[in-house]
Amino acid sequence: MSSSPPAAKSSIGPTSPTSMSGAALRHLRALGHDLKPTVMLGKDGLTDGLVQAAGAALLTHELIKVKILSEAPVDRKEAATELAARTKSALVQVLGRTILLYRRHPKKPKIVLPRTK
Repeated sequence: MSSSPPAAKSSIGPTSPTSMSGAALRHLRALGHDLKPTVMLGKDGLTDGLVQAAGAALLTHELIKVKILSEAPVDRKEAATELAARTKSALVQVLGRTILLYRRHPKKPKIVLPRTK
């Protein structure tokens, strides 16, 4: 039984999960728990239109859920990583077929992340 090395986390800018504290990630996951999916990734896969829609939703809400439908032709973890990279957002969580993305608003942030000690 061979064990593969752990997957490296990608750096996605100032709000990447590697630069956020565990408390900040927990806070974002808690805020995202009650959210309804804003963007649906379907049979067309990860298109430019979907990336633009996710970017617009991130600009409006900062924290969004993306639902990957069963007919989507992409792997959920690969799609999550690519969507986060293309929207310049932080991949907060992949849970089942649901992705949680965060990108701080450049001028008027709505979500205040907990400070690290």
